[in-house]
Amino acid sequence: MADQNIVPSDQTLPNKIRVLPLMGKPIFPGIFTPLMINSPEDLKTVEDALQSDNSLGLVLVENEETENPSSNDLFSVGTLAKIVKKINLPDGGMNIFISTIKRFKIKKVIQSEIPITVAVEYPEEVLDDTLEVKALTRSLITEMKAVSENNPLFSEEMRLNMVNIDQPGKIADFITSILNIDREEQQRVLETFGIKKRMERVLLFIKKEQELLKIQKKIQNQINDKIEKSQRDYFLREQLKAIKQELGIAVDGKTEEYNRFKEIVDSLEVEDDIREQIEKELDKFALMEPNSSDYHVTRNYLDTIVSLPWNDPPPVEIDLKKAQRILDADHYGLEDVKERILEFIAVHKMKKDFRGSIILLVGPPGVGKTSIGKSIARALGRKFFRFSVGGMRDEAEIKGHRRTYVGAMPGKIIQGLKIVKTKDPVFMIDEIDKLGASFQGDPSSALLEVLDSEQNNSFRDHYLDLPFDVSRVLFIATANSLDTIPRPLMDRMEIIRLSGYITKEKLSIAKKYIIPKSLDRNGMTKDQVQFDYKALTAIAEGYAREAGMRNFEKAVDKVNRKIAKKLLVEEVQPPVTVTREDLTTYLGQPYFREDDAKTIIAPGMVTGLAWTNFGGDTLIIESVAVPGKEGFKLTGQMGSVMQESANIAYTYVRYLADSLGIAGDWFSKHTIHIHIPAGATPKDGPSAGITMASTLVSLALGKKVSKKIAMTGELSLAGRVLPIGGLKEKTIAAKRATIKDIIIPKANERDLDEIPDYVKKGLTFHPVEEMAEVLRILFGELKDA
Repeated sequence: MADQNIVPSDQTLPNKIRVLPLMGKPIFPGIFTPLMINSPEDLKTVEDALQSDNSLGLVLVENEETENPSSNDLFSVGTLAKIVKKINLPDGGMNIFISTIKRFKIKKVIQSEIPITVAVEYPEEVLDDTLEVKALTRSLITEMKAVSENNPLFSEEMRLNMVNIDQPGKIADFITSILNIDREEQQRVLETFGIKKRMERVLLFIKKEQELLKIQKKIQNQINDKIEKSQRDYFLREQLKAIKQELGIAVDGKTEEYNRFKEIVDSLEVEDDIREQIEKELDKFALMEPNSSDYHVTRNYLDTIVSLPWNDPPPVEIDLKKAQRILDADHYGLEDVKERILEFIAVHKMKKDFRGSIILLVGPPGVGKTSIGKSIARALGRKFFRFSVGGMRDEAEIKGHRRTYVGAMPGKIIQGLKIVKTKDPVFMIDEIDKLGASFQGDPSSALLEVLDSEQNNSFRDHYLDLPFDVSRVLFIATANSLDTIPRPLMDRMEIIRLSGYITKEKLSIAKKYIIPKSLDRNGMTKDQVQFDYKALTAIAEGYAREAGMRNFEKAVDKVNRKIAKKLLVEEVQPPVTVTREDLTTYLGQPYFREDDAKTIIAPGMVTGLAWTNFGGDTLIIESVAVPGKEGFKLTGQMGSVMQESANIAYTYVRYLADSLGIAGDWFSKHTIHIHIPAGATPKDGPSAGITMASTLVSLALGKKVSKKIAMTGELSLAGRVLPIGGLKEKTIAAKRATIKDIIIPKANERDLDEIPDYVKKGLTFHPVEEMAEVLRILFGELKDA
């Protein structure tokens, strides 16, 4: 037990006192309070005071963060206190009880070290006009009572003490000590010796406290109102729930949702393990509060599940004749494509199953790949859903996001099934050759499972996380090129090529489809606008030479828009006939002109046939010889394979120069430059090999090649002509360019059967096996070739 030492009080006011620095707030005169002493410095000060006259000077430190304060860190005004009682504590500290007596002002520091000793004076407190002080005293007590009544922190004892104090200055001090105001403001009150001024300051503090209490009370009332409203709403909802239960009405939104989910889940024809997982989610949903963070996640998940077509669709009888009528009505030409599609439908009608059926439509833009997909859906009587994967770089677009992510949603396959609400739709996956890959995964790899008939009967979307049978879906993919499609993905699909249209086909399509649609889009009829046959031919040859019909349709739309303006603004009387001569007025100058077409104008120029993502095309390979040192130069954005073909052609012709009748030193005295126009367009592939060799021979012999001859074929170093791809597209391009003779590799002769007769009409094909045969066709019999 701690020692207790009772020290007698002495009311003498000493002129020299020991100072106890205060870190918290100042202590006012007229107060009996305990003080806890812990620091060695303060303990020494108290012990010294106890050994003399028990007097202590309580002075506030200017900055309460100051450690080991000195006399320079103290305010100049403090409070004299007498130590009444001391209790020693077990931890070495001390608890003293003090009685504060009077304000003092430091006159001089006698000792700066511990214990700090100062000389002090006791200024008299100025008592001004008695009546005004009485009024202030009454105001202080009245206002303070109002504050204490609204603040539970003020005890009854505090109120009694305040009323029983008989001196105005002590009332102000007492109120200041119990108010929650800054230490600096309290020190200012301590330093105010004028009683009236001190009371005015304290009254101001009371007013601020009252304002603070008003705001606090307002906030408390608002909170109470919200709590009461919440409780009231809760009780009313519970009562409403009980009433609805009695009446058999749906209890609330959540219960209604649960009942809807439960009813649909019970009707689903799913396997037991799938049903078990769905029912677990349902049970979890039933226990959730609508305000919980996972409520909407689980609700959206269940909504996705019940929106999917789990049950098998009723069988649909396929009418092949009707399918053929639909394909013929929707598309002109493309006979081989339509034949392949009808064969495909016939086989699956015999099997009564479309499992394992993935079609890949490959062709240049604007040839009707998407519309063929829609026609197939119509022919089969199925719903159609299309989405593009061009530029897609995230596999979650195909297989969905896991539910742990914020904003997670299923992939395109499950989204499509949710929209069409049937298990056997036609899904068109557009631009499959333009799939990307990134750190977020490889979408083409995600498609492998979707397009694999051995796996897609239990396709598992990351969001759904349940096996779903997508084997009944007929997938149709489209692409402009096969080059960028991964081989494992391409192996899962049946490839059908759409090669593009010649001028004759374009005119028929324009009359049957494009012009009626364009007139309808622009608010006119066929009685108001008519297109001359020569005008349509001029559009095909001068403004829209590409394989597809997109630019042709844009040109017709542009003409019809200008005619619509002419009918309204210039009040021209219909019908308006569009002739070849009118096209420059409507469309401007042709993009392709006969005088700047790809023609042969000098030796060293030969027409080659190429295949691009936009279909077949003709290209002129040019070469010139510059006298000087020996050299070989290539330009025209050639790829590495095409550059190799050029080098093979150069080596072959140079090796056989003498037998071809070329002077032996001709190559050593000239720099040869080969160029393929449209230099900004990248070109690659081996099929220009014989064309490059022909241009070098033409240049060296000074013999011009006929502009009606075109060729395609890969050249080997031994002079053999090797097979190429895309013969149909190249033939169509030659037909568009009014070529008459086409030199092709002998190995490609079998591909001629795939080319329609109306395309081959007027063309003569020359199958060759050796480069010597090519040169005989071009130049007749050479020296030994």
